[in-house]
Amino acid sequence: MSKCEGGKDAGSVVLERPLRLWSVIIDSVRCGGGVQRPNRKNAEAKKQPGSDKLSELLKQPEWWENEEEVRRKEQVLEGLKKVAKKLQQKEGSMEVILEGAAEVRTLTKDDPEARTTLALLGVIPPLVALLDAIDPTFHSQIAALYALLNLAITNDANKAAIVKAGAVHKMLKLIQSPNNQAIAEAVVANFLGLSALDSNKPIIGSSGAIPFLVETLKDADGSVSGQAKQDSLRALYNLSISPSNVRAMVETDLIPHLFTKLGDMDASERILSILSNIVSVAEGRKRISSVADAFPILIDVLNWTDSPECQEKASYILMVMAHKSYGDRQAMIEAGIVSSLLELTLLGSLLSQKRASRMLECLRVEKGKQATTNYTSTCNGGTATVSAPLSTTTTITTASSEDDEMMSEEKKAVKQLVQQSLNNNMKRMVKRANLPHHDFVPSDRFKSLTSSSTSKSLPF
Repeated sequence: MSKCEGGKDAGSVVLERPLRLWSVIIDSVRCGGGVQRPNRKNAEAKKQPGSDKLSELLKQPEWWENEEEVRRKEQVLEGLKKVAKKLQQKEGSMEVILEGAAEVRTLTKDDPEARTTLALLGVIPPLVALLDAIDPTFHSQIAALYALLNLAITNDANKAAIVKAGAVHKMLKLIQSPNNQAIAEAVVANFLGLSALDSNKPIIGSSGAIPFLVETLKDADGSVSGQAKQDSLRALYNLSISPSNVRAMVETDLIPHLFTKLGDMDASERILSILSNIVSVAEGRKRISSVADAFPILIDVLNWTDSPECQEKASYILMVMAHKSYGDRQAMIEAGIVSSLLELTLLGSLLSQKRASRMLECLRVEKGKQATTNYTSTCNGGTATVSAPLSTTTTITTASSEDDEMMSEEKKAVKQLVQQSLNNNMKRMVKRANLPHHDFVPSDRFKSLTSSSTSKSLPF
C-alpha cells in the first residue's frame, strides 16, 4: 500500500511532465488530498473535491510560464475534461460517446501531453468497455480501437493501462466476428503498439494473438493491405523478443513462411531479425533446421555484399545453429558454407568477419575430429592383419608405408579442396569487382521469390 503522507511512497508513473507536478497529482488522486495554489485561500481550496482538485493541480503554473500560458493551459484542460465526461456518462447516448472517442483519437494523434492528461482523467476504461458494444456497423469498436491506438503512442504507462484493462482479449474477440477487414487491421495496429512494451509481450503472446498475426501476414486470400502485413511482421518481431513466445510461433507455420519471403529485399532484414530471436530457443532451432533449403538460403544471404545488416544477422543465425548441433554443421558443410565464409572474412563487415571466422574455426575442429576418427579406424583395421612374430618388422614397415600413403592421399584431397575453394572465391571476387554496384543481385533462388512480393517494410 502506498503512503499518503507527504506523497513519498505513492508510487511512480512515467509521465511527460515535470516530476514535481505529476508526483503531486498522483498523491492527490490516490490519497484524496489537495494542494493549495500560492495565491488562493485555504477555505477555497477545501471546497475542491475529486476531479476539481486534479484540475487545480494541472492548472498550477510552472516558474517559466506567464499568465497567458497559464490561461491557455486552463482552457486546454477544460476541453479535455469535457471529452472525458462524454465517455464516462453512464446513461448518455451512443452518439455522444462516439463523439468523445473520436475527439480522443484526434487530440492524442500528435500531442503527448493530451495522451497523459486524458489517461489521468480516466478515458481508458470506458474506451476498452466500448469494444464490447453491440453495434452491427462496428463504428463503435473502430472508434475505440483508434482512440486507444493513439493513446498508446510513445506512452508506456498508457500501454500498460490498456492491457491491464483487458483490451487484448476483447480485441481478439472482435476478430472472431463476421469478417471485417477494418476491424482486423485496427487490431493489428494496436497489437504492434502494445507489444513494444516488454511487460506486455508475454501477455499478448499467450493470448492467442500470434496465430492471428501470422494469418494476417500470410494473407491467403489477398485481402490484407500492405500496411497491415507490415504491422503484423513488426508486431511478430516485438513478440519474438520474449523467449516465452517462441513456442507459440513454432506451433504455427510462421518460420517456413518467413523463408519463402526472405528474398524480398524490403522485408529481409526484419525477417532475419525475427529468426535471430527464434534461434535462441531450442524449439526454434529445431524448426529452422527442418525447413527445406533453410541452410542454402541463409548461406546465399552471406553473399549479399550490398546488405551488411542482412549478412550479420544471417551469420549470427548460422553461427548459433553450428555451435549447438552436429547435424546442422554437417548440413552447412554439404550446402557449401565454407567458401561463403571464406569470402565473408574478406568482404564482409567487421562483425560478419568475426562471426565467419568463428564458424570456420568450429567447422575446422569438427573436420579434424572426423579425420582423426577415420584415421584411427583405418589403422586398427590394418594392424589386425599381423599374425606371425617372425614377420613383425616387415609387417610394421608395410603398415607404416600404407599409413603414409593414406595420409598423403588425405593431404592431397585437403589441398585440392582448399585450392578449389580459393579459385572459386577468386573468380567470384573478380567478377564482383568488374561489375557496377547496381548489378549486384541475389541468386536465382531469390529472384523467383521476389517476383510475387508486394511488401514495403518500414525501419524498426
